[in-house]
Amino acid sequence: MTVRKTTPLPIDLDYLRQVLVELLDIPSPSGRTDHVQQYVGERLSALGIPSTLTRRGALSACLPGPRETGADRAIVVHTDTIGGMVKRLKENGRLELKPIGTHSARFAEGAHVRIFTDDLDRVVTGQVLPLKASGHRYNEGVDLQGFGWEQVEVRVDEPVEDIAGLRALGIDAGDFVAFLPNPTVTPSGYVKSRHLDDKAGVAAVLAALKAMVDAGVKPAVSAHLLVTVTEEIGHGASHGLDPDVAEIVSVDAAVVAPGQQSREHSATLAMGDGVGPFDYHLTRNLASIAREHDVDLVRDVFDYYRSDVAAAVEAGAHARVALLGFGVDATHGHERTHLEGLRHLAQLICLYLQSDLVFPEWDAEPEGDLADFPSLAVQPASADGPREGPIGIAQSA
Repeated sequence: MTVRKTTPLPIDLDYLRQVLVELLDIPSPSGRTDHVQQYVGERLSALGIPSTLTRRGALSACLPGPRETGADRAIVVHTDTIGGMVKRLKENGRLELKPIGTHSARFAEGAHVRIFTDDLDRVVTGQVLPLKASGHRYNEGVDLQGFGWEQVEVRVDEPVEDIAGLRALGIDAGDFVAFLPNPTVTPSGYVKSRHLDDKAGVAAVLAALKAMVDAGVKPAVSAHLLVTVTEEIGHGASHGLDPDVAEIVSVDAAVVAPGQQSREHSATLAMGDGVGPFDYHLTRNLASIAREHDVDLVRDVFDYYRSDVAAAVEAGAHARVALLGFGVDATHGHERTHLEGLRHLAQLICLYLQSDLVFPEWDAEPEGDLADFPSLAVQPASADGPREGPIGIAQSA
């Protein structure tokens, strides 16, 4: 495997931190993402990178390479987050919730929320509470109550006690409910917030693009950016990718938990997830780039995980796919990551964009002759030893 000469670039951590906090402050549950996409487009425009928006709300941009190669690459991130939707107006003047995306009501309890009515000039606030919320009323019953979305409700911050009062506020079934993130950056560099998945990834990618632009460094091949808005509900990068894209790298949260190798201070290279393994050659190429430049990168495999690239492949994307991540503790809950891990991730993205495709000539076309496929591996075939075949598979003499 040949790795094109690459140069580490300085990552503006102040920029990354600012962008991350501003992204977190914009509510964007799947299905209500116009505002956050506008913000990302404005950030790209400030870097001199134009962007377009698809009918379904995905944002597309491109950092052109120095030459036409017939094959490009893409970085994919998502701005949509988990959230909720009003399922039912309750007789007690509170709201039943339906979750948007996969997350537990256990972590919703106590969350401050914004309820978006059809009146764009009115935002109603509230808080998610268990049905038995008063220790002075229920005593031990508070601890004995089960958990689940049927066990919580939204208390609205208005003088309302019935369905009629809720309707008078303009609230109805189908209104979006955004969980407020409450972001905090500690002096030691930890970032604590809801919705780091995937807004920390978006901030890292924007910081990487800024580093490329500031240094006047062009990517080896044209690098597309696709910012999706339905990853949390499974659609992800199912549309919006340029047909010339030969490599797709999704950037998303990596799971920090017992039994996982991901860490908050490191970047993560996912080798496989709940859908299956990622591309053999592209993952090894990313690992090689990280080793060459001392990027702190760990490898991991995830059990209950699905990313943008799964939707891309299922939609027919004819490309190699991989996943880079930033370590997040308590994913889809009370999340936490670290600026150092985001810095390593942004640096690796810069290095990757400067490198050649895994197979620059082979991947310039969507298909080719089997005999021309690059040879990478030698496997023993007999007692006489291995002999490399046309695609790296050992053949006996």
